[in-house]
Amino acid sequence: MRIKDIELSNISRYRGELMGAAMLFIILFHVGLPRDDLFFGLRRMGNIGVDIFLFLSGIGLWFSWAKNDVREDGSESARQSFSRKYRGFLKRRFLRIYPAWLLMASLYYIPRFHPTTPMSWLDLVGDITVNWDFWLHDELTFWYIPAIMMLYLWSPLYMELIRRHPIYRWLPVVMVMWCILVQWVTPIHNLVGHIEIFWSRVPIFFIGVNMGEMTRQKKTIDGTGIWMILLMFSMALAASIFLEQTKHGQFPLFIERMLYIPLTVTTILMLNRMFRRTPGWFNATFRFFGGLSLEAYLIHSHFVLDYLPSQWSYWPTFLVCVICTMPPAWLLHRLATFVADRITTHG
Repeated sequence: MRIKDIELSNISRYRGELMGAAMLFIILFHVGLPRDDLFFGLRRMGNIGVDIFLFLSGIGLWFSWAKNDVREDGSESARQSFSRKYRGFLKRRFLRIYPAWLLMASLYYIPRFHPTTPMSWLDLVGDITVNWDFWLHDELTFWYIPAIMMLYLWSPLYMELIRRHPIYRWLPVVMVMWCILVQWVTPIHNLVGHIEIFWSRVPIFFIGVNMGEMTRQKKTIDGTGIWMILLMFSMALAASIFLEQTKHGQFPLFIERMLYIPLTVTTILMLNRMFRRTPGWFNATFRFFGGLSLEAYLIHSHFVLDYLPSQWSYWPTFLVCVICTMPPAWLLHRLATFVADRITTHG
């Protein structure tokens, strides 16, 4: 019996469901669990939700960028066209993130603010506007937000580069090499090693950008490739669980995040095959979570989990966190969308 081909267009078709799964993975990761628990290693795999977000974001950005190509003649008008497209691209991306971020960052940082020097006020403004303590001191409270905004700044330049010169699609390999340099080349490590969590996620984002065109053109993978996908998935997952369960804290995390690259891609392809077969209500539930993934990320950890009783066991804590997170996430989404629409309407 012939195995059905793997349709890359399903990455776009089930994008909402995949984002919802990624958000639930992240909540599972953030719920506390004792180090000696047998589920500890698998629970740590929820961290891959970030990589799924970044991969899907990369694909989505390519879809958006490819709608209107900039002319290649190198003329002044072409450069101006690129500039306008770049500004419009960033405006749309930042309007999706910034209203929700600004509100939740204010709610988090302002109550904790204790002014001591004039610089402390500058620090507060920096944290609320761009979370600059992440870049300066690896402050991880909302680290994904400054990370994705930085990637948004650079992605149009990368997308235009690979559109004009496809050989540069190999740059994610250079990014992996950079992660090695950041970890073990001492001068580089001393300078930028504190944001390793950012560097080790950059390759999967740009791999997503690279796969954007194949997804947009509805390319397929021969169905027999499922066995290679299963092999890569099993190896990456088993190795990551083993490292976390038996050697947590004894190895540089970027090594495991390199395993996350094949694990992310294969997990997405396998989840697509699952979502093809699951009932409509099941997919709709995941799409609901996916549509509120940004807001749920901003709310669930520091505004819900931090206030749940520490004596609760793992699964009740997870379920209550999800239930308590989604209503304010929906309200935040509606408010942020309203603000973004008003800004767009009035220029």
